Amino acid sequence: MYGPPGTGKSYLAKACATEAAGTFFSITASDLMSKWQGESEKTVRALFEMARAKAPSIIFLDEVDSLCGSRGESGESDSARRIKTEFLTQMDGVGKNKDNLLVLGATNTPWDLDSAIRRRFEKRIYIPLPDADGRLHMLKIHLGDTPHALSHADLAAIAEKAENFSGADMQILCREALYGPVRRCTRAKFFKRVAKVGKDGVSREYWTPCSPGAAGGVEMAMMSIVDGKELLPPEVSLDDFENAMEQVRPSVCLDDLVEHEKFTREFGMQA
Repeated sequence: MYGPPGTGKSYLAKACATEAAGTFFSITASDLMSKWQGESEKTVRALFEMARAKAPSIIFLDEVDSLCGSRGESGESDSARRIKTEFLTQMDGVGKNKDNLLVLGATNTPWDLDSAIRRRFEKRIYIPLPDADGRLHMLKIHLGDTPHALSHADLAAIAEKAENFSGADMQILCREALYGPVRRCTRAKFFKRVAKVGKDGVSREYWTPCSPGAAGGVEMAMMSIVDGKELLPPEVSLDDFENAMEQVRPSVCLDDLVEHEKFTREFGMQA
């Protein structure tokens, strides 16, 4: 799996671990690298031997480009080259059993992979940035049961404006917007008492920020509320998301998207 950062490649691997009835091995470069000569290759071999013994198994290599970059690149050490060779042998070597063994890899730079490694990953799936419908669904997930005054049309408009946002960017955007009511509470100088029925069906009174001329408004600061449970922050509004949009920017470079699309045309496939 490859694509821009923040599109959920690692989450897809975790979903496979949850749904698959087998053993899941999540591996990073630090798990395999050793300062002792020959130990890294032994670790790779032991990993695949254990996975075959525990079959059915899934081996997930996060940031696989850090382990299996192109051989012969400048500055490559002899140890790194031997690790790549061991990976090639274990994944598709002579006499190596591949039954009930799935190797997953995730990378943000698939063009850095060695061509032999790329060949051994039979399915090269492009995980693109979410479209407007996907971003709308993410907004609803991150809002959850948080009280808000947003209609479906408001959420759809926010999703349209968040073009080129990755899944991680949408999470940051929602988190920034959810801080809006908290900021209004800290800046407020007037509060009033309001009644609200809780989940247990009992009506209770809370302090909530209000304008200076509001009926029942009392000039006070948020820190004057002794019991924090008596504070009722206002609902998340469209203005909170608009203010968050001014602060949060997409983290994905458009030039990288062009590279990913070029790689997909040459070697990959759409999800």
